[in-house]
Amino acid sequence: MLLPYLKADRIEAGCDEVGRGCLCGPVVAAAVILPPAYANEWINDSKKIAKNKRSFLTDEIKKQAVAWGIGLAEVAEIDQMNILNASFLAMHRAIDDLKVKPEHLLIDGNRFRSKHAIPFDCIIKGDGKYASIAAASILAKTYRDQLMVSLARDYPGYGWEKNVGYPTKKHREGIRKLGASPLHRKSFRLLPDQLNTDL
Repeated sequence: MLLPYLKADRIEAGCDEVGRGCLCGPVVAAAVILPPAYANEWINDSKKIAKNKRSFLTDEIKKQAVAWGIGLAEVAEIDQMNILNASFLAMHRAIDDLKVKPEHLLIDGNRFRSKHAIPFDCIIKGDGKYASIAAASILAKTYRDQLMVSLARDYPGYGWEKNVGYPTKKHREGIRKLGASPLHRKSFRLLPDQLNTDL
């Protein structure tokens, strides 16, 4: 069972993002405030949870959370400001989407640049330690995966319905054959030999 909070008697929002390592599509973040007494043994780092269980937990988290929010940074923003700053931007938007203002933020990872006047702690591998961060990772991954599966219908041939934008063999074969789509991140190295490839 993950920890329910870093410090009792305050409103903490867990924040996490997904999609930083993808070659295309937005980076998506979520922020979640769980009730102080809430406990669910199935909530964990989204990468360790099967897809069907993530879907069930997404509904459960949305139903039980005090508040939850989703934020995106689009491909153009990623290319303009780099993936790290775009991840911060997506987190800011997820925090802004919360219907309840948190008193403290728990950020997954080792860095954060806040534009909010809300104190925060960065927690390395926090999605495997604190329930609110894990809940945020589940919401963000479910949202982004569903988005990429939907976008795969508009841009077939890259295998997004399965790889959701990560650099798999099928994805890179699609880039070689079809070239880069409008949703590919131009600032990323899309192919190992990209310097010699006209995309």
